[in-house]
Amino acid sequence: LPLAEGMDIERITALPAVAEAARSCLTCAMAHHATQTVFGEGPTTASLMFVGEQPGDQEDLAGRPFVGPAGQLFDRALHEVGIARDDVYVTNTVKHFKFFNRNDRRIHQKAGMEEIRACAPWLHAERRLVRPRLLVMLGATAASAILQRSVVIGRERSRPITLDDGTCGLVTVHPSFLLRQPTEDARSREYLRFIEDLRLARSLITS
Repeated sequence: LPLAEGMDIERITALPAVAEAARSCLTCAMAHHATQTVFGEGPTTASLMFVGEQPGDQEDLAGRPFVGPAGQLFDRALHEVGIARDDVYVTNTVKHFKFFNRNDRRIHQKAGMEEIRACAPWLHAERRLVRPRLLVMLGATAASAILQRSVVIGRERSRPITLDDGTCGLVTVHPSFLLRQPTEDARSREYLRFIEDLRLARSLITS
């Protein structure tokens, strides 16, 4: 049996042990093509958890979440609002890089329901063991996976939501959305909106 189906992840009581188990997970086809599992990282005592969609090319090679261009922008934004990256737990809905090859480049593909369902036990274990005060959903894929329904960012953004386990949740854009803006003005405008959401997140865990 693939690992996530063949073992009881709920019985694992330490986050490093969950991360170690996830490294050999082959539940979905995506796991056979990626370089490695990219598990979440951060202190198990973190009061703030960020969940994105999936690792990208650089994350897949490094084995760490949010280290590519979007991750660097994310770190810059955290620093700007006074949140230390080392104090938060950062992870993804899906733990492997989904891609297709084009001219020797690996092009990101959006995670589908099969991958999201396959990785759900790992994300659930992270939430169970970290128990953050606030969970920030970065983008529609993360928000849909956690809220278990379709999500339109514009309608859900920037307002606290009570999650199924009682944790406070907050929806915002994924940092990669900022990088995809067509003009410098649009990038600046969207970056400032993202900063506002991070300030809200900080206020929700310090109030």
